[in-house]
Amino acid sequence: MVTMNRISNPYTLLMVTMVLWGSSFSSSKSVVEHVPHSVGAFLRFGGGALALLLAVAMSGSRTTRVPARNGWLAAAAGVLGVFAYNGFFFWGLSLAPSLDAGILIPVMSPVLTSTFLLVTKKEKATWARVTGLALGLTGAAIFFIGAGGSGGGGSSRLLGDALFLLSAVCWASYTLAGPRVLKGIEPLKATTYATCAGAVLLGVLAAPDMPDVAWGELPTSVWLNTAFLAIGAAAVANLLYYRGVGTVGPAKASLMMFNVPVINTLCATLLLGESFGWLQGTGALVLVLGAVLAVTQGKLPWRSAGTGKQLPPPDELAPQKGTPARSA
Repeated sequence: MVTMNRISNPYTLLMVTMVLWGSSFSSSKSVVEHVPHSVGAFLRFGGGALALLLAVAMSGSRTTRVPARNGWLAAAAGVLGVFAYNGFFFWGLSLAPSLDAGILIPVMSPVLTSTFLLVTKKEKATWARVTGLALGLTGAAIFFIGAGGSGGGGSSRLLGDALFLLSAVCWASYTLAGPRVLKGIEPLKATTYATCAGAVLLGVLAAPDMPDVAWGELPTSVWLNTAFLAIGAAAVANLLYYRGVGTVGPAKASLMMFNVPVINTLCATLLLGESFGWLQGTGALVLVLGAVLAVTQGKLPWRSAGTGKQLPPPDELAPQKGTPARSA
């Protein structure tokens, strides 16, 4: 009974989700080492689409009809959040370490989202948020300087990091558009529609490279990693995340997202032997600290628990109703 309670604890569910998402960067890198990046993206999201369709069927959500307009809008969102995002992401993985991806994408996405909201005056500028964004952008600049310098850097790594930054731009845009575009459709179905649409386009992109793959010679590890990415990082992680967010709220759940860069760093260094130069490491630390400050605005969600109030959900990290979850 105690064991079951621990398993069903929302923070346990969220932590499992962060482990699945954090390890997916290294797993994706392992796939790209054996197949063209376009094929790797299609394998991951073609499988992810099938896994999510199965998840929808098992959850009973298929009994609720989705208006045709909402379905098409969700699919259109997948062009940006799945196709474009992962096209840049997997291309970047063919040039730069997964270590860089796991820092830049999950941390820069909220920084870019907050920057846009402040510039357009859709959110109030506070000293904590502005300071956090300034730190985040400074950290990103240091990180890119380090990528182009010594310590395992170079032009290839710098280009890969630039592609990861484009992925972060796509995800930030996807997050900003999500609440409006996907209003009226539950998150799991929205994610499924978007993933299926993105997978079809990724398949079209990968088609010219398919004949070049020696399918019969691919190591078992490629298929195991593909299965993990499709089932674990897509279907299982999203289901656990929705359940966790529904219990603790998006504000607290958003802070759990900062475990992703930590887990990715452990996986990339221990499993793939990747590393940072000292300058990149410094930039990564400043970037993460700035993002945490910008998202929390200098406050922790549980500090308001005693007053019965909760901080506004950080749009840039925790998907709201009608906003698909992560697809990386």
